[in-house]
Amino acid sequence: MDLSERHALIIDRLRSAERVDVAELARAIGTSEVTIRRDLEQLAEQGVLRRVRGGAVSLLSRGEGPPFVFREVDNVEAKRRIGAAVAGLIQDGEAVVVDGGTTGLEVARALAGRRVTVMPLSMQAAGALANAAPTRIIQAGGEVRPGELAVTGPLAEAGLRALRFDTAVLSCCGASAEHGVTAYDPADASLKSVAISSAARTILAADAAKFARTAMAVVAPLTRVDVLVTDTAAPPEALEAIAALGIEVHRV
Repeated sequence: MDLSERHALIIDRLRSAERVDVAELARAIGTSEVTIRRDLEQLAEQGVLRRVRGGAVSLLSRGEGPPFVFREVDNVEAKRRIGAAVAGLIQDGEAVVVDGGTTGLEVARALAGRRVTVMPLSMQAAGALANAAPTRIIQAGGEVRPGELAVTGPLAEAGLRALRFDTAVLSCCGASAEHGVTAYDPADASLKSVAISSAARTILAADAAKFARTAMAVVAPLTRVDVLVTDTAAPPEALEAIAALGIEVHRV
């Protein structure tokens, strides 16, 4: 089991038990206690947990998703395919707002070097688009969320409301025909909602895992989405329900 897999397992244990024990984790993962202690120290530095004698306790609230550094290495190939497919739906000359998150980052990477105007909603995506002429970048304002490096808040929303885009590319924390598009952070959900209202078309980029989750904050009903791009592992019954709403669905 590699580093990212161990960290993901530790986070899953913290979500269910709120406290983990070094010896128990070492047995479950099949590694040494020294390795587990090192993993816990790394996670503590990233604000995921607090070290206590013999283990650690969670610092993640129930409304919080996994940190960006772990999502970035999760389902990477599927997210790259989704990013390329979304970029393929965007025409040269378009004005596009690209959401934060790991899937939004892959969309930004796929658009880099294209003749488009992009407002990225994260520093991660802005970095992927930088120095990629003829791509034009309009930087969003707002508060930058630590770790995630996504922008949120009134300044970011005002910047979006002042512009009109051909396409808004959204990422999400959860998606379903019943509960719509959801996010863990209410400020993030609010910004996504403004992005939808500022664009003529909305593309939702979501890997298969998103259809098994419903996060705390509602972004919008799925009827506000025009196109869904996902991967081949997405559950067919969920996609059928989404397509029944009149949404164009792409599996890549």
